[in-house]
Amino acid sequence: MGSILENISGPDDVKSLPVGDLPVLAKEIREEMIRVLSGIGGHFGGGLGVVELTLALHRVFDTTRDRIVWDVGHQAYPHKMLTGRLGALPTIRQWNGLCGFPKREESPHDAFSAGHAGTSVSAALGMAEARDVLGDSYHVIAVIGDGSLTAGMAMEALNQAGARKKKLLVILNDNNLSISENVGALSSYLARISADPMIDEMKRKTGAILRDIPVIGDQVARFARVAHGQMVGMISPPGQWFEEMGLSYVGPLDGHDLPLLIETLSALKDRPGPVLLHVRTVKGKGYEPAEKSPIAFHGVGPFDPETGIFKKKSGGPPAYTKVFGQAMIELAREIPELFAITAAMPEGTGLSDFAKLFPERFVDVGIAEQHAVTLAGGMAAQGLRPVAAIYSTFLQRAYDQVVHDICLQNLPVLFALDRGGLVGEDGPTHHGVFDIAYLRHIPNLVLMAPKDENELRKMLWTALHLPGPAAIRYPRGEALGVPLDSGFTAIPVGKAEMLRDGHDLVFLAYGSMVSVAMESARLLQEEGIEAGVVNMRFAKPLDTELLTEICRQAPLLVTVEEGVVMGGFGSAVLEFLAASDLLSRVRVRQAGIPDHYVEHGAPGILRDSVGLTAPKLAELARKSLHSPVS
Repeated sequence: MGSILENISGPDDVKSLPVGDLPVLAKEIREEMIRVLSGIGGHFGGGLGVVELTLALHRVFDTTRDRIVWDVGHQAYPHKMLTGRLGALPTIRQWNGLCGFPKREESPHDAFSAGHAGTSVSAALGMAEARDVLGDSYHVIAVIGDGSLTAGMAMEALNQAGARKKKLLVILNDNNLSISENVGALSSYLARISADPMIDEMKRKTGAILRDIPVIGDQVARFARVAHGQMVGMISPPGQWFEEMGLSYVGPLDGHDLPLLIETLSALKDRPGPVLLHVRTVKGKGYEPAEKSPIAFHGVGPFDPETGIFKKKSGGPPAYTKVFGQAMIELAREIPELFAITAAMPEGTGLSDFAKLFPERFVDVGIAEQHAVTLAGGMAAQGLRPVAAIYSTFLQRAYDQVVHDICLQNLPVLFALDRGGLVGEDGPTHHGVFDIAYLRHIPNLVLMAPKDENELRKMLWTALHLPGPAAIRYPRGEALGVPLDSGFTAIPVGKAEMLRDGHDLVFLAYGSMVSVAMESARLLQEEGIEAGVVNMRFAKPLDTELLTEICRQAPLLVTVEEGVVMGGFGSAVLEFLAASDLLSRVRVRQAGIPDHYVEHGAPGILRDSVGLTAPKLAELARKSLHSPVS
């Protein structure tokens, strides 16, 4: 660790450094990020790209009073390192360690918790409103990437900020990337303003002329560097667009020029009204492999810091995401109407190869889940079979569109919900634990989850031949490694699968929990307890015929789901049993996510913490069998 960085215990230490030491500190921050994250993984490229910007912000502003709101928060690692959490960096995203995103409970320097894109300007504007109503005087800064700017919410907030005229600084960190390459007209606008040769030529000539002025030339040229960014806003169409929204536009500036950033932020610090500062950065800056492959180095597992080569696990089953992506390619060849949609996640959802093979049948809408869902509705209304591949946690952002634009019209849209369940180190903002509860009560929607990768393929085929909407949720990470059928076959809608008979109790397992329930039944059998296991397959419609039959055979049912208990799959079972007067015949216990947010950590640790491992399920069943009937 470098000698300057190890003596930084907080932002005041950054302020007291000689200006000449700041580039050295920037280098040390990058070196420490590379050293630590090459061993444990984490969000990587974004943080490397904002080191100078972070230093400049802490140099000019006081985060014990001023509020810096980081959009998403992938890029906040340097901020954490400079605000008293340097020693804890090796714990980031680990159980009981630092959160991978800004978190208010973690530090007074984290003004707003984050994790999803497009929220920073709204939160910052809210803080500015509160400041003025309560008669305070702190500064409010939102740092948002150009990828996040594609989110509709960000545009709504900018529109409101321009109208309200509150004192607010919005910093647009423009690296032409979110997680994947940016898409859409806004991205093209920003690229044009940054590449405008007239702007560069004006900057070069003006600087040369000013420096030739005797005695004061260097000082005037230095001032002009700051003024130049403000002049650009008046002559460049994209800058003018922000101006017309009511924000003063400044930029674009080199986001790695520390003196320029400090000078500009100091000049803008007390400027009234809303200002948008446009800075250009390089994602992965300072680490050549990350600069060359910014998408691969957005979020990383362990890698060799000397070569940038990732340390891959040997062998193992394919990930569910990969199985889905390959199935989509095969399905596209069988179903000409198939169309794939994703929201800034072509790699994350496994659709990159599909996009290359069927570019005319694929669209990445950017960070715009609401638009993605209603776009799918329009396609379905005109005869296509759209598949919207969206992480479970991100479909929450389009709930109204699912209800009104898809299900109300009974349109045949398939939602492929990757990352269903506990996702691990990304924590509560990314766990896909609410989808069963927020989807199953919507009329017309069929909701299913596969027990393994082969059943995923069958469910895709089944869903694409339904007359209305469907959603399939599947987990993050490796599948089970079962053989895959050639071709596709359908599953009877609403029919469960009895995998194991048991007269003492029956596990009613949904999706990823089927294999866990099978192992738990094996453990119980060693104790002489016969536990049955049902692969329920469908949370809606339920296999009520099989449920009725099971209630006549076993005194105890244990529902198991990797989702919230309240309103989830187990609740659906209880609702049916209550309505059918079957609760007098059988006791029911629910295993799932309790009524609190699950923190970040390795998936195995998280599942154990909420009772979703085979030993914990066996313990629940054992206690339930031996507890007195109430």
